[in-house]
Amino acid sequence: MASYYAGVFGSEEPHFLESCSLCRKHLGRNSDIFMYRGDKAFCSNECREEQIESDEAKEKSWKVSARSLRKKSSEAAKDCKTVRTGTLVVA
Repeated sequence: MASYYAGVFGSEEPHFLESCSLCRKHLGRNSDIFMYRGDKAFCSNECREEQIESDEAKEKSWKVSARSLRKKSSEAAKDCKTVRTGTLVVA
């Protein structure tokens, strides 16, 4: 079966409005579509909310891991001893 959106947009690739981004349920032409971040379509508000919660959890874990990396690098910098290099001229 040919895609409606392929005919409209002149592309054979599946269009993002063809199916739900989470559960992959087919999105009909006359059905409600719930959008998220501009390019993700969902069949229901529940699927959309589940994706939002998943993205928020990922962002939170990334922030926590980035914070721990910064803390580790600052602790490592404190442990380093300063070494001065340069040229010494003796007359």
